[in-house]
Amino acid sequence: MLSRLMSGSIRSLDREYDCTVRLLDDSEYTCTIQRDAKGQYLFDLICHHLNLLEKDYFGIRYVDPDKQRHWLEFSKSIAKQMKSQPPFTMCLRVKFYPPDPAALKEEITRYLVFLQIKRDLYHGRLLCKTSDAALLAAYILQAEIGDYDPGKHPEGYSSKFQFFPKHSERLERRISDIHKTELIGQSPDTSELNFLQKAQSLETYGIDPHPCKDVSGNPAFLAFTPFGFTVLQGNRRIHFLNWDEVTKLKFEAKTFHVYANQKEDKKIILTYFAPTPEACKHLWKCGVENQAFYKLEKSSQVRTVSSSNLFFKGSRFRYSGRVAKEVMEQSAKIKRDPPEIHRAGLVPSRSCPSITHGPRLTSVPRTRRRAVHISIMEGLESLRDSAHSTPVRSVSHGDTFMRRSRGHLADSREAGPSGSGVISDEAYSPSDSVLPTPVAEHGGAEMSLGRHLNGTSRGAGDEEGGAESETAQERGGQGAEPGPGKRGALRAGGRSRTSTPGGAGGDVEELNKFVLSVLRLFLVTMGLLGALLLLLLVLTESDLDIAFLRDIRRTPEFQQFHLEYFCPLRRWLACKVRWMDTSC
Repeated sequence: MLSRLMSGSIRSLDREYDCTVRLLDDSEYTCTIQRDAKGQYLFDLICHHLNLLEKDYFGIRYVDPDKQRHWLEFSKSIAKQMKSQPPFTMCLRVKFYPPDPAALKEEITRYLVFLQIKRDLYHGRLLCKTSDAALLAAYILQAEIGDYDPGKHPEGYSSKFQFFPKHSERLERRISDIHKTELIGQSPDTSELNFLQKAQSLETYGIDPHPCKDVSGNPAFLAFTPFGFTVLQGNRRIHFLNWDEVTKLKFEAKTFHVYANQKEDKKIILTYFAPTPEACKHLWKCGVENQAFYKLEKSSQVRTVSSSNLFFKGSRFRYSGRVAKEVMEQSAKIKRDPPEIHRAGLVPSRSCPSITHGPRLTSVPRTRRRAVHISIMEGLESLRDSAHSTPVRSVSHGDTFMRRSRGHLADSREAGPSGSGVISDEAYSPSDSVLPTPVAEHGGAEMSLGRHLNGTSRGAGDEEGGAESETAQERGGQGAEPGPGKRGALRAGGRSRTSTPGGAGGDVEELNKFVLSVLRLFLVTMGLLGALLLLLLVLTESDLDIAFLRDIRRTPEFQQFHLEYFCPLRRWLACKVRWMDTSC
């Protein structure tokens, strides 16, 4: 009897596993779910925990053992998607940025989007001019600590907050000045709303960069925004295509193609190369989902797309969920008392330490800091005056779209002075920053971009201090940002894995793909032959009097085939059948 109970409990445990999801405020939600549970079940649990109704903008992200990021597919089993062993660790993140975050219905939704964009600002995905950076940081300060109080906030209090990867003392003073004089009396929700409105006006709003290389081998970053597809290269944005112009997204192995129709029926094809086939597939799936979410009018218009022109080859994927227009319509119908919001306040954050003593430029001599600041401003001005090779689409961004793109890449100069490699292959995660904010040394952008690009998603643990490395680093308890030694190890490991595609593992993978492709071709050929045989039987043996069948029967070629080949074959088969019957 005892053995039966023990075996039953073991079987029960085998059917369940623990799952931990790190939320946007860095708190953790842990639950036990069935092994066959789908992603939608876990997502609904989290949304219920957060009292969140406008949930279509959010998703659950995880990282596989190879440090490749994925979005959890809600229609599939969680256990089948995860390549690691339980317990599983994931993150809740904004997957589709609202085109107008100020138009969100509920404050709880705006607060979660605020946390995400604050994280983007810290990790360098949201880039801006120094003046805009100071205003955004002041809004965060007002939302978190309220009005300036001389008794509570001594001189230099803003230096205890880390809003950006790096910033100077002059920027800290500017942040303090705005907080002291311009934001008095603003409540946390008002400051957060103003922060969202300002962030939405920046052209890098909603960007999640994917590192690639163009056909010439030059580093580039591809990103999907609420307004379209963008490519950043060097110190400028070289392409921007709104979603109405993008007609098709394809990938094969490491190669990613974007097909678009621009004005005057001008067709273009953009080709880029991802670090790994897995990264390329993730890029393609992100593009398919973003295009469906922002472009389509109804979810009923969503179609299954293939990564290849040949229907028997490549991956097939279908976005499952509501589109942006439907989400806005559904949000307008929400009628309930606003849920209570438990703001994080001054609780230390492991992944977005806006309230911790982060690295500052204090280790640089004062004369050096002054030179850095001057070069920052020069870089901003030069980028602001540079030209784009692609016309800029203006929705709500206007001319600032162009200026911010230049500022975006100019902001990478911050990585240059100290050589700390804020953007480098050892620190790179596709979910990590493209470039730091605000800008610094002039001339460092292209170098840091190159280093950043050459890294792969194997550095995913660096983003948000390990928050995006939901599997390997978080399970190991590495909540803080890895030090230089660890980053170097990550870089070495990433290079060793990506630089040996011709190894045994790569050969086996290529062989499996080839066998699979041949098998698909064989099955398709047999299916076509079966269909032709069925059509032949209908033409020769049936009495169906359909127009197109009648026309085929009347052709001389068919009549000759019927008399010279089919009728003799039928008589031969009939004789064989009769002989078998008599012999039996």
